[in-house]
Amino acid sequence: MNQHNDIGTNPYTGGVAAFVAGLQYEAIPDEVRARIKLLILDSLGCALFGSGLEWSQILANTLARVDTTQACSVWGTPMKLSAPHAALVNGTMIQSFELDDVHRAGVLHVGAVTLPPILAIAQTRSAAARMSGREFLRACVAGYEVGPRVGMCMGPEHIAQGWHSGATVGVFSAAAGAAAALRLDTAQTVHALGIGGTQSAGLMAAQFGAMVKRMHAGRAAQSGLYGALLAQNGFTGIVDVFENPYGGFCSTFSRSTDRFDLTQLIDGLGERFETMNIALKFYSCVGSNHTTLDAIRAMQARHPFAAGDVESIVVHGSRVTVDHVGWRYVPQGLTSAQLNLPYCVATLLLEGDVFVDQFSEDRVADPQRMALAERVQVLEDPSITALGRNARHTVRVEVRLRDGTRLEETVQSQRGSEHAFASEAEIVGKMTKLAAHRIDGEKIARIVDWVMHAEEQPDTAELARLLAVQG
Repeated sequence: MNQHNDIGTNPYTGGVAAFVAGLQYEAIPDEVRARIKLLILDSLGCALFGSGLEWSQILANTLARVDTTQACSVWGTPMKLSAPHAALVNGTMIQSFELDDVHRAGVLHVGAVTLPPILAIAQTRSAAARMSGREFLRACVAGYEVGPRVGMCMGPEHIAQGWHSGATVGVFSAAAGAAAALRLDTAQTVHALGIGGTQSAGLMAAQFGAMVKRMHAGRAAQSGLYGALLAQNGFTGIVDVFENPYGGFCSTFSRSTDRFDLTQLIDGLGERFETMNIALKFYSCVGSNHTTLDAIRAMQARHPFAAGDVESIVVHGSRVTVDHVGWRYVPQGLTSAQLNLPYCVATLLLEGDVFVDQFSEDRVADPQRMALAERVQVLEDPSITALGRNARHTVRVEVRLRDGTRLEETVQSQRGSEHAFASEAEIVGKMTKLAAHRIDGEKIARIVDWVMHAEEQPDTAELARLLAVQG
């Protein structure tokens, strides 16, 4: 063991690793156990819907041609691949249509990077070493806790700088979840984090139309799995992956040392659960757009208006919102449509919703949507930027109608956020609606029942089998 793997010299990497290795199911608060089940269900619904999308199928079929291993299920399909390739595809599918969860302060889609490696490990366990439902929930909480804290450490400047945090930060959720699933000790988990961290990569330019944006979460899931599996067998990684001032994760992925805060990694770890701060999406677009869409719906409820009534819309938001989603819309594919705020506002006004049925390739260059999008302006409000990362989705939306009416609405947290979390019925309803595109109602009910009673389940591999379909 490298002598630098001493918690005195790597207190943050070591502190995270100690939490992952030492987490016990019994120490997880009841509210966190209840919340993680709902978050898991939401991600599984997103993945099942995503399995029918073009980019998911290209990825799965490409890998099937080079990988004849029949170990782990590709959810929503009859296909099986090796554990790393299954994690890659399943992570991609969860994040494949901008429907999955988001930790706003950490700027991370957590389920997409955490669940695939854990379920892959469950399917490769021997019959004598089955992963119980309790072990599954424990591993999930470990992953859901670590990744958001890395994102909080890096701050919103990380994504503003051009890094896609789902890909860069996501490896740590994946490595932590996989390490917990493998029951690695603290020293091994340090190496799992260090191996995962050095594989971090992902460019935000992928949001402008590239299919590869969907794959970033899958690659992070795969990299974290590699980290844990290699560490289990004695392979070493960067033991001070967070702290190292030259070539460490934080120093490399930030412009300067005052752009990240290492204390966020372990502050309240094991006492304050960030799992409770993960939001769900009820619009099929990037989370930065949701508060604006909620604001428009609130104004329409108060004073009904339609697309043809709108003279102009001005969205005042944070600097990150402007940079992330406020650019002038140019049709470059579904990815750019789902990430662009003016396009999504136009979609809501014309279609009445912004869910899966409102997005298709033949609508990306819809002249009516594009013309309406031109009436939407996104501007920075320095006072909103000053509120910090926890309020980065806050918007003040001004609508001017052709008859001279002026409407205004401020929204701080979107529907489904940690401050306005959805009910179990709403989450199961969303999951059912999405999963029905690929599997029948009976199987959906069995998946929901398995997850909602996970602590009673003897073998997590059964969940992975339920997510597969017959050829």
